[in-house]
Amino acid sequence: MAAPDKPPAPIRELHYRVDAPVLGHFPGHHRSRRGDSGFEFRGHASLLDAPDPRRLDLHASLRDPFGNWMVRVYSQRKSIPVVVIADLSASMGFEGARRKLDVLADFVDSLAWSAWRTGDSFGFIGCDAEVRADFLQPATRARGVGSPLAQRLREWQPDERQGRSAQGLLAAQRYLGRQRALVFLVSDFHLPPRLISDVLGSLAHHDVVPVVLWDPAEFGLSAPRGLAQVVDPETGRQRLVWWRPALRTRWQQHHQARHDALQQLFRARRLKPLFIEGGFDAEAVTRHFT
Repeated sequence: MAAPDKPPAPIRELHYRVDAPVLGHFPGHHRSRRGDSGFEFRGHASLLDAPDPRRLDLHASLRDPFGNWMVRVYSQRKSIPVVVIADLSASMGFEGARRKLDVLADFVDSLAWSAWRTGDSFGFIGCDAEVRADFLQPATRARGVGSPLAQRLREWQPDERQGRSAQGLLAAQRYLGRQRALVFLVSDFHLPPRLISDVLGSLAHHDVVPVVLWDPAEFGLSAPRGLAQVVDPETGRQRLVWWRPALRTRWQQHHQARHDALQQLFRARRLKPLFIEGGFDAEAVTRHFT
């Protein structure tokens, strides 16, 4: 008798927030400066501009030098588009403790579910050398859009030719629209610093959260010494190196230098990166926004 299929793991919800007031048109969870019938006091307006006599403020009316009737104005909570721009170049196919694309899939599944629960729309833009039409999900408020997308990411293998570059990240902003969005830029950021800077510059209109996917196996080997084969995942080039304590130290120093360089690059644009080293942890993502 065949064993029953293992039930899928429950989706782990995460929580995010936007610091600045959003400019959305649909009701939602985030603070805004729009609307006049919410619960957060924004100020006063003339009764002619906000014709709601239920919110008439007699004290403010008496203080008005022009003798206008003044009403209290309350901002409504609004929604914001939540979009993942993902690097799907060859290096994202690296597999250590877990495959990076599997970690990305877990993140997308959780974020899409959380956006729906929050009342926000969710979109996805996958890029290698160009924006991939097969990984382009326009922003939607539909429930359950993340799970099929996550499954495709788990099954996908980076293209050998297109995956040698992540230049498509520069074109991703064309698919975002004019409304300010909360953008999660997900990559291992094994990219030229100039490309990273240009991509961040193209997204300056939006609230950007860089999500750095690293795996501990990228930056070290378990054996203390010996002959090791090193592969560049972007180009496919292979090298044999003699793994020794001195080289291990240099490798770790390079890892730390790369970490510091990325921090400096993000700090120059007042961005707070989220480092995911290993598996996805929804609670760690939530703590990032606290």
